[in-house]
Amino acid sequence: MKLLYSLLLTIPTLIFAQVESPKSFLGYELGDKFSRHYQVVDYYEHLSENSENVKLIEYGKTYEGRPLLLAIVSSKQNLENLEELRLDNLRRAGIEEGTPKTNVPIVWLSYNVHGNEASATEAAIATTYELIKPGSNKSEWLENVIVIIDPCLNPDGRDRYANFFWQNASQPYNPDPNAIEHNEPWPGGRPNHYLFDLNRDWAWQTQIETKSRIKVYNQWLPQIHVDFHEQGINSPYYFAPAAQPFHELITQFQRDFQTEIGKNHAKYFDENNWFYFTKQFFDLLYPSYGDTYPTYNGAIGMTYEQAGHGRAGLGIIKQEGDTLTLKDRIAHHHTSGLSTIEVSVNNAQKLLDQFSSFFGDKPSLKYKSFVLKFDGNKDKFNALKSWLDDQGISYGSASGIKGLKGYDYRTGRESSFSVGKDDLVITMNQPKATLAHILMEPKTKLVDSVTYDITAWGVPYAYGIQAYATKQMVSVSAVEKTSKPIIKPPNKAYAFIGKWNSMDDARFLAALLKADIKVRFSEKPITYKGESFERGSLIIAKRDNKSITNFERVIIKLANEYERSLTTIQTGFMDAGPDIGSSDIRYLKKPKIALLGGEGTSSLAFGATWHFMEQDLGYPVSILGTDYFNRVDLSEYNVLIMQSGRYGDFGEAEMTKLMQWVSSGGKLIAVEGALNKLKDTDYSSLSSYKDDAAEKVHKELREKRSEDARMVSYEDREREFIKGFAPGAIYKVKMDRSHPLGFGYGDIYYTLKTGSSKVAYLDGNNVGVVVRKDDLLSGFAGQYAKEDMSETLVFGVENRGRGQIVHIVDNPLFRSFWQNGKLLMVNAMFFVGQ
Repeated sequence: MKLLYSLLLTIPTLIFAQVESPKSFLGYELGDKFSRHYQVVDYYEHLSENSENVKLIEYGKTYEGRPLLLAIVSSKQNLENLEELRLDNLRRAGIEEGTPKTNVPIVWLSYNVHGNEASATEAAIATTYELIKPGSNKSEWLENVIVIIDPCLNPDGRDRYANFFWQNASQPYNPDPNAIEHNEPWPGGRPNHYLFDLNRDWAWQTQIETKSRIKVYNQWLPQIHVDFHEQGINSPYYFAPAAQPFHELITQFQRDFQTEIGKNHAKYFDENNWFYFTKQFFDLLYPSYGDTYPTYNGAIGMTYEQAGHGRAGLGIIKQEGDTLTLKDRIAHHHTSGLSTIEVSVNNAQKLLDQFSSFFGDKPSLKYKSFVLKFDGNKDKFNALKSWLDDQGISYGSASGIKGLKGYDYRTGRESSFSVGKDDLVITMNQPKATLAHILMEPKTKLVDSVTYDITAWGVPYAYGIQAYATKQMVSVSAVEKTSKPIIKPPNKAYAFIGKWNSMDDARFLAALLKADIKVRFSEKPITYKGESFERGSLIIAKRDNKSITNFERVIIKLANEYERSLTTIQTGFMDAGPDIGSSDIRYLKKPKIALLGGEGTSSLAFGATWHFMEQDLGYPVSILGTDYFNRVDLSEYNVLIMQSGRYGDFGEAEMTKLMQWVSSGGKLIAVEGALNKLKDTDYSSLSSYKDDAAEKVHKELREKRSEDARMVSYEDREREFIKGFAPGAIYKVKMDRSHPLGFGYGDIYYTLKTGSSKVAYLDGNNVGVVVRKDDLLSGFAGQYAKEDMSETLVFGVENRGRGQIVHIVDNPLFRSFWQNGKLLMVNAMFFVGQ
């Protein structure tokens, strides 16, 4: 009887369980409050448990442990047949074998990639509910479309913003723009945990949120992708079509369909008398955005921008006196989202046909193959292969092919080359050809130099690999998988030697030091039993580590853990170069590293360094706040990283304290904007000009340029401005590889310049320099920027008392994707000044 009673109690629940509205479930109307992420998760779990039209997937977790979710919304029948629909879509792209038998397009809506653009997640909730609520006139769409909704790409950033607002907002909210609730403190809610801009990370996948998302994105490859954003409070709504420049490989259909979608949005916005604009500011070029990356993967990729951002709160007074409310912002995103789905449903077959065509033959591609020349650095090539695998880009090997002609990445000219057996070959005979071509191309065609982001990103340059782009299709075979080296410990060792040329070597060194294993490094090349070891090679001597029991086993165990090949030596007498006891074999004092953060520093540059230390290198760092810097005892540290920033409140007292620490033996690593605190001061020899005569010449040149600019028309002012700008251009750098800062590098390094400030050679060691203005290899640099770039410092070191200042003009950790620059930061921290 008790069992029957229990069953009777559950039957009404099973039969009558209904989807609750956001208001009913959350306890407030959307727009009355900012929902915290746990509430968003709870509501989507409710929808999944109570609606036959929603399937919820957790595809990962953030660095702070918050779940990353996808809500797949469609008809009951489609959800039951979901795996076949997914595979059919990949068959259209040629990624899976077979012929598709279904015809259901996929629309992917991504919300809140920037945490403080917080109306987006609220709009995601509204849109999801509108599609599935009882009696919805939108439910018929679900028979003919799969809608994938990512309600929050950046939960850590969103909660940082939401918590700020909850803690600081007036009740009721204060629309005065000066109120504290409209003015976030550093670093703001925009970035993720490590303060990365996740909307610049789609291609590079340096962050756990992006890596998790792209893995599942590539399992679907939607026909439509929308990235929902916010902009300044006084801006009208922005939707497609995008602005120029478009990348030349974006198809005519992709361009035209953006316009078709935009016109449909305009119909609804016109009905509501809402302002909007199109074709301005937001271009389709840089490949790592939430609109371009999907576009280069066959989708109609679009950005939608609503006024608001981190300033708007629940309501704010705009310049014309109107109040922009969170409810307004939700309504606009909600409308454009539904309009996007509507256009997709009404053009389903056309979308599917054009999607298939995108992945077909590629006669428009300039290059048919990219050949990356193996230089003996297996770690570098393994890192590249792993990244290519994450993209879904296939590659192979070829050998014995001679007489090819192609674009030489090093010289910028066409030259002859051959293909060796260990070279990596990426051909355009693959589904991901467009994406591969765009990421690999040595130069990107610009139809308009006024663009929203960097204009060069060639992957061979980023990895420091010599490459050729050829118009010939190279036949390839599969790359053979190599087994991991397993070393057996010798019975006895005088020392172990390890080579130094990759971040894998750097991680191994970090692990040794964290384990309190003492290490030396060679300042000159050495040879032992015919094997050569370049500068920077690591020496782990038994004499230094006599306190370690089972020394050989301990070192080899760690080497195997980090997949490092070590050479065992039984004597300190080298065949060539310095012996192990030489003064050229330097003892590496374990660095204790500090990083300046907080107000005045660039949150992006700081975050990239923080992430690099913890997630990439795996070495401890102490973060020191600029607001309490004067109270810190710097003698506890021997390395301090001063990343890019304005350092407006970092005055004479702070700089005096810092330079006294340097003079006493500290090492300051100053990067990019931080150099302005040193330039043309008594703290350093750093200057824009090599002498007074050069400064006079350049002053006269600036006056001439200013005079010319006075006659430029109002509408051409922006183009006049970019004459002195280099928005992400790649330059060839001459390196002094004999200096510890240059260990592990060749004679040439490729630098990504994101600024155009000229820096003259130091009085100290000029380790990396741009020699000629013609050393520009890829990307846009304005006329004046190019003229100013000759004989300019990129990396240098100068002594100050018993310490050093490492000057880094171009940030090698920019967005964490310039892989070949990372070892330089390790050199600066570990080797310089030892």
